[in-house]
Amino acid sequence: MLELVLWTLIGFAAGSLPFSVWLGRAALKQDITRFGDANPGATNVLRAGGKGWGALALALDTAKALLPVSAAYYAAGIQDWRIIPIAVAPIAGHAFSPWLGWRGGKAVATSLGTWMALTIWEGPTVGGLLLWLFSWLLGANGWAVLCMFLAILPILLLLPPSWHLLGAPPSPLIIIGVWLGNALIVLYKHRADLSTPPRLRLRKQDV
Repeated sequence: MLELVLWTLIGFAAGSLPFSVWLGRAALKQDITRFGDANPGATNVLRAGGKGWGALALALDTAKALLPVSAAYYAAGIQDWRIIPIAVAPIAGHAFSPWLGWRGGKAVATSLGTWMALTIWEGPTVGGLLLWLFSWLLGANGWAVLCMFLAILPILLLLPPSWHLLGAPPSPLIIIGVWLGNALIVLYKHRADLSTPPRLRLRKQDV
């Protein structure tokens, strides 16, 4: 139990580091929360500083989940139900960061890091493609994220697992548990979008 608590705290602490905010202040001399939707994440670094800085912020926000979850799963060998809170912890840390007064970003990039650690390519690839599809149909908002989460779970459960060099692929129990915790946090952070009805994007000739 002590190991579970320790790794969960490590994951939360890593996820709570607001790299996008710090990058905006140190490199761009800007408060990125003054841009776009005021979200302290990589998208607003992109808006404030361009593609290069946005890519760096995305990489940092992904790595702060990828590294601790990979370390717990592969190096420490925690591959049973205990990996569920450990894997969700960086996402929670990003969404409710003590560095930002228990506020935080929408945790999409950090979710990417968690699923990259657990599934190698399936989660990031399938999730990215689904999010692109639903963003095109519904706009880049909470409804696209909701549809992505609803669609990705059965796909992850049905896809054959990747060949894991350092450990066994996650069981269906782990996938469902991490998915549930991840979805609850991310959808809560998108609750403002979900309070308004979605608008299906129509082709110009259909209008």
